[in-house]
Amino acid sequence: MSAGSLDKTATIDLRRRHIGPSCKIFFSHDPIKIVQAKGQYMYDEIGQRYLDCINNVAHVGHCHPDVVKAGAQQMELLNTNSRFLHDNLVLYAQRLQATLPDKLSVCYFVNSGSEANDLALRLARHYTGHKDIITLENAYHGHISSLIDISPYKFHQLSDTVHNQFVHVAPSPDVYRGKYRADHPDPATAYADEVKEIIDKVHKKGGKVAAFIAESLQSCGGQVIPPAGYFQRVADHVHKAGGVFIADEVQVGFGRVGTHFWAFQLQGEDFVPDIVTMGKPIGNGHPMSCVVTTKEVAEAFMSSGMEYFNTFGGNPVSCAIGLAVLDVIVKEDLQGNAQRVGRYLINLLEQQKEKHPLVGDIRGCGLFVGVELVRDRLKLTPATAEAQEILYKLKEQHILLSADGPYRNVLKFKPPMCFSTEDADLVVEKMDHILTDNCMFYQIFISTLFVIYSKLPADENGLECHSGLVHSKGRSQGVRQQTKHLKI
Repeated sequence: MSAGSLDKTATIDLRRRHIGPSCKIFFSHDPIKIVQAKGQYMYDEIGQRYLDCINNVAHVGHCHPDVVKAGAQQMELLNTNSRFLHDNLVLYAQRLQATLPDKLSVCYFVNSGSEANDLALRLARHYTGHKDIITLENAYHGHISSLIDISPYKFHQLSDTVHNQFVHVAPSPDVYRGKYRADHPDPATAYADEVKEIIDKVHKKGGKVAAFIAESLQSCGGQVIPPAGYFQRVADHVHKAGGVFIADEVQVGFGRVGTHFWAFQLQGEDFVPDIVTMGKPIGNGHPMSCVVTTKEVAEAFMSSGMEYFNTFGGNPVSCAIGLAVLDVIVKEDLQGNAQRVGRYLINLLEQQKEKHPLVGDIRGCGLFVGVELVRDRLKLTPATAEAQEILYKLKEQHILLSADGPYRNVLKFKPPMCFSTEDADLVVEKMDHILTDNCMFYQIFISTLFVIYSKLPADENGLECHSGLVHSKGRSQGVRQQTKHLKI
């Protein structure tokens, strides 16, 4: 029996029997069996097409013919250990470095974002001779042990986890629901000062900071966009403490933000990390990743006396695929497309925010967009259940979207870079219908409450619904007052 020819129920049964139960899948209550994909579309076993709004791995589009051809042609010629001399490795390193600031000139090729971030920590600790790492709330940097330790997104899910004494967590620079918000006079400095305070505490305890690591834009943490100037101020504090700055671009690099090739560049030309990690989009689904750093950091790593090699990292096939991805980004102007379509999508979503109070915040850059849903715009009560309902209803409309953030209430857009304005129109139209139906449901529910409470004293009734929010019509003479959200 050939791969992909199983009945869906048989596939599910075999998965339950032979795949680790911790390996979760999308839409676990009614999973989709995907057997083919092209561009921004995926197809199930019966040929139903789904619009993919979340697959940032298939960066230039699923099964892009140029990428497939490059990999196949190189595989026919040679694929071997990267310790042999081969042109693909050095040519790709040269092309990749050309997208980065000159200071970042030395590459280490590995196989996954997790492996890249683990190596970045090793580089930082060898260079500085220090141990302590500062990370951010809700950060996610990978699935191996060293990275779970610096990923509060993971370790905060386990109440019995022993926190690593060398890891310190700074507040996420979230200006929507974080400690310092958009109305703060200088949130960038305020959040950076929190990092400085952590550094001071580490020093008082006799420790020394090796690195501050941050996703250039927090994805799993809820599509968080740091305020401009934040990274510069943090880097200044960290460098004065003898540490380095690691920018994790595993989810957001390669032109996704539209205006720049790398998300850390959104902070300004005066900010350059000491180490950059990348993965996911780098190979358009092929297992490939990279760490790029300075000559100084690389030389310190070499002087440790331990030889470093990676059997598959930077192999000829991976580098051929990586070169093809860079070619497609340029040839099809996918960075420009991300900027244009991303701006169009955000404008459409802003209209939904005006129309539906359940939409609390729209934020993003290029084709990296978050829609935070709240039940109360003043209290920012997370609309977690509503977010999940929207995802499943979109799935019924053959649109794939996901939600994340600490409350799982942020809808995440990270589609393949060939995503179009027509795709944006379709998704937002379907979201509008779902949000409208949600409000109508509440209207019916509240109408029922009016009947129930009609015999109560006047000061105990008088409820109204406005797009899923319950309000009181007391004696406020037209001033709407928000009350406790009714759970149904």
